[in-house]
Amino acid sequence: MNIHDESQDERPDRRATPGTVSVVIPVKDDSAELTVCLAALAAQTRPAEEIIVVDNASADDSAAAARAAGATVLSCPQPGIPAASATGYDAATGDLILRLDADCVPAPRWIQDVVAAFEEQPDVAALTGPARFIDGPVLLRRPLVLAYLVAYRYCSMSALGHLPLFGSNLAMRREAWEQVRLEVHRDDPEIHDDLDLSFHLGERHRLGQMGGEPMGISMRPFKDARAFRRRVRRGFRSVTVHWPQDLPPYRWRRAALRRHGHPPQTAGAQA
Repeated sequence: MNIHDESQDERPDRRATPGTVSVVIPVKDDSAELTVCLAALAAQTRPAEEIIVVDNASADDSAAAARAAGATVLSCPQPGIPAASATGYDAATGDLILRLDADCVPAPRWIQDVVAAFEEQPDVAALTGPARFIDGPVLLRRPLVLAYLVAYRYCSMSALGHLPLFGSNLAMRREAWEQVRLEVHRDDPEIHDDLDLSFHLGERHRLGQMGGEPMGISMRPFKDARAFRRRVRRGFRSVTVHWPQDLPPYRWRRAALRRHGHPPQTAGAQA
């Protein structure tokens, strides 16, 4: 990965108030869950100007369900969430690109809260927010989501040197995506696209947090041991695919320099 100088021309125009919103949803064989998600988006207090559903070669009627709900449907036959998400981001026309999964259920004020968070934090290029489980054993929902998100956050921070983005509740300025769209590992289905995006956006920009009601997410990662192991394996790959130039000591040093106002170093000048 090439580390670019964060010149004034390269940064998003953070003085501007975000105007339009695109929501991107990658989907594969999640028709029923997608229908619920799109209904929740239709009930937003601040509607999106554009909802893009990227069908990742579904065998069910996910695409038909999306069209019935009025969403724009794009086809992405290339396997993997990274490819599907990137396809949606590329097509998005909004000033802000919001991302969630097909099995997510956003609160009614989700979009409104995201827009407000960008207005309150004009120096950030991307934001991530909290989540809660909406299925599975009621008594386990809170402790499991806490363990899941805390583990993801702090393990990722140790590799990144900064806050990670969480794909089920993520938003970024379109200009920021355009700067990294050719660098992300969109052709690798065995990585987590949100963690990969964190590596690339975090090298140039500040990533922040948004408040509001937690995003409703599924407990599916804990229901299938094989799927959970695959998720963990992909997490390791999402980190190591960026080595050696993004080994943690190098990332931490570059992040510390940026926080103190120093220009970013090139990847080859850090040893």
